[in-house]
Amino acid sequence: MGQKINPIGYRIGISKNWTSRWFSSKKDYANLLLEDKKIRDLLENKLSTAGLKIIEIERTENEVSVLIKVSKPGVVIGRGGTGVEELEKEIKKITKGKVKITAEGVKSSEIEAQLVADYICRQLKRRIPYRRVVNFALSSAIDKGAKGIKIRLAGVLSGSNTISRSETYKEGSVPAQTLRADIDYAQVHCQMLFGTIGIKVWIHKGEIEL
Repeated sequence: MGQKINPIGYRIGISKNWTSRWFSSKKDYANLLLEDKKIRDLLENKLSTAGLKIIEIERTENEVSVLIKVSKPGVVIGRGGTGVEELEKEIKKITKGKVKITAEGVKSSEIEAQLVADYICRQLKRRIPYRRVVNFALSSAIDKGAKGIKIRLAGVLSGSNTISRSETYKEGSVPAQTLRADIDYAQVHCQMLFGTIGIKVWIHKGEIEL
């Protein structure tokens, strides 16, 4: 058996950074961790149409800074910045500190693992054949400059009358064990009428000088 590990967690502190960056005493740690979880759940629900890639949270003594990376920053900002103000009001109900939200656009959604996985999930829910969706995602990522991409689907892929299985598709090189390789990884549970389909995406964006 291979020893599997999350490609992001494997590289944290080497070529990837933590998505929550703060320090607290043992007494407050659990409460702040729960706050982070509630903030992430709230933003994921509110920004499901904005192409959400990642939510980064930084805390100082009395301020919470939230950086949201999305493919459609206009959806987050809203007309005249009203969207950000509404989100800040919602987050203030969860946390005591002053809240600051920053929305940042993603240049190429085709080479962001989370956005690719979300795209595949949306297409599967529209009943589009999974092989066609996956092949389009593979070719789009390579065209946009990815060194390699690997996609794995698991579940009842061909409808409710078939047996559950997993299929892996790959194009280019994805050196998962090389620490200097910039591997973007995402995992999405796609809820279908007949069960859940698991989607995993690995995208190799090149090498980082450590």
